[in-house]
Amino acid sequence: MMTLILAIGAASMLAYLWRRQWIDAALVLVATAAFAGLAADLRVPASIPRITETIPGDGLRASQWDDLPVRPRSWTAPKGATLRLDFPGELARGRMFTLTVRRSDPAPARLQLIAENGAVLADAAGSGDLAVQWLPPVAEKLVLQARLLDGAGHVIDQGPVPFVVHDSVPLNVRGRFGAPSFDARALEEQLVTSHAAVDWQVTLGKAITRTATAPRDGPSDLDIIDAAWFEHAAPAQRNELLGRVAAGLPLVILAGNASNAGVWSQALQLPLGAQPEGKMTGSAMPLAAAPLNPATVRAGPWHSTDSIAWTRTWQRGRITWLGAADWHKYAITQPQQLARWWQDVLDRAGVRREQEIAWLAPEELPLPGQRLAVCAHNVKGDAVFPQLAQTLAWQRRADKADASCVAVWPRQPGWLAVQTGSASHQVYVHAPQDWPLWQRAQRIDATTRYLARARHAARAPAIPSMPAAPALALLFALALLLLWWRERR
Repeated sequence: MMTLILAIGAASMLAYLWRRQWIDAALVLVATAAFAGLAADLRVPASIPRITETIPGDGLRASQWDDLPVRPRSWTAPKGATLRLDFPGELARGRMFTLTVRRSDPAPARLQLIAENGAVLADAAGSGDLAVQWLPPVAEKLVLQARLLDGAGHVIDQGPVPFVVHDSVPLNVRGRFGAPSFDARALEEQLVTSHAAVDWQVTLGKAITRTATAPRDGPSDLDIIDAAWFEHAAPAQRNELLGRVAAGLPLVILAGNASNAGVWSQALQLPLGAQPEGKMTGSAMPLAAAPLNPATVRAGPWHSTDSIAWTRTWQRGRITWLGAADWHKYAITQPQQLARWWQDVLDRAGVRREQEIAWLAPEELPLPGQRLAVCAHNVKGDAVFPQLAQTLAWQRRADKADASCVAVWPRQPGWLAVQTGSASHQVYVHAPQDWPLWQRAQRIDATTRYLARARHAARAPAIPSMPAAPALALLFALALLLLWWRERR
C-alpha cells in the first residue's frame, strides 16, 4: 500500500515538473506525504501538563493507597512521635508472650501490660525501645491493654493488645539412651507433662532396657539421643538415624556422657575438646558444661549463640549438640524456668508440628469501615464470615507468595471470625481511637512505600501520544483542493 502511494505520487510530481508547473508539483508532494502518513498511522507526542498533588498530613493507610493510581505526588514527612508495636497474634500455651514497643522518641518512659480487670501484669521502664513479658496461664482468647507513660506518668499512647492462646499440638518424640541419667528422666517427665507421645528406650545394662511407649498419632517430630547411645551404636543404627535427620527430622544430642571425640568428628564433623572439671555455663540458669564441647561458638558447620547448644543443618534436617548437663536439679526448684529453657532449645533445634493452615497477620491495624485483607496458606474453597453474613472465594495475590486472600469491610470493633472448611480463625478489629501513634506510624510507612513505587514508575515514563490522522487528512484535502482549483483556472 505504501509503495503504491509513493509510486503514484512520484509519477504525478514528475509530470508536473516536466511541464515546469513548480507549485503544482509541490502540492502533489504535500498530498503524497500526507496520504502516506495516514496509511502509516503516524502519531505525534502529546504535550499534557503534569499536575503534582500534595499529600496532606501523615498520608493514607496502605489499603487506601492500593486503591489509587501510582503517580508522582508531593509529600513532606511529618515530624513528631511515633511508635510501632510487635507481638504475636497467636501463642501456644506454655510460651512466653512478649510485647515490644519501638519508639521514635528516646526519652525515658514506662510500658505497662494490663489485664482485663485492670491489674498490671508486667511493666518495663527505660529509654528507647521497651518490652514486657507475661506467661499466659490457660488457653483462651485475650484482649489485654497496654499503655506507654512518660516520665511524669502521663499517657503517651494506649490501646488493646489482642491475641489468642491455644493448646500446643502434642509432639511425637523418640528417645534412645545408652545409659540412665537424672537428666533423661527429668526430660521425659517434661515431655509427658506437655502431653507429648513419648517412645523412650534407656539401656540399663548389657541385656536390660527400659521402654516406655505412648500411643502416637503419626511419625516422630523429634529424635533425642544421648552421646553414649551414638558412640556405642552399630554403623547401621547410626546410618538409620542420620537418614531420618536427612529426611527432615530434628535431632537433639544430650552431651552429658560424651567420651569419644573421634566418633563425633568423623560422623558429624563436630570438633570437640575436653572441658575443665566443674566448668559452669549459662547465666540465668547455671548448668554444668558437658565433658566434651566445641571450643568456640563457630566450629566448622556448627554454630552457637550461647555456648550451650550448637546446631548444624543436615540436608533437610537439623542436629543440635546440647553441651550442658545437670538441668534435672531445676525440675523442682524452678520448673517453669526449666520448661522455658527447654522450649528455647527445641525452637533452636527446629522442632515444630506443621499446621494444616497458616494464617497471616494483617499488614496494618484492622479498623471498621476500612478494607481488611485476610490471608492464609493452604486454603481452598470459600471463606465464611458469620458476623458479616458473607461467603467469599479465596483468591491468589501476586504480592503474597503461596497465599490466598479475601477482602472484607468490618462493621464494628471486636473479634471477627472467619471459617474455611473445618478451620476457624479470629481477627481483632480495633476502634478508630486505639493506638493513635501506631496508626500514625502505619500511615507514614504506607505513604513512604507508595512514593517509592511512584518514583520507580516515573524512572521510565511513557510518553503520551496522539494520532496525527485528523491533521494529515486536512492537509491532504487542502492540497488536492488547491491542485483542483489550479487545474480549473
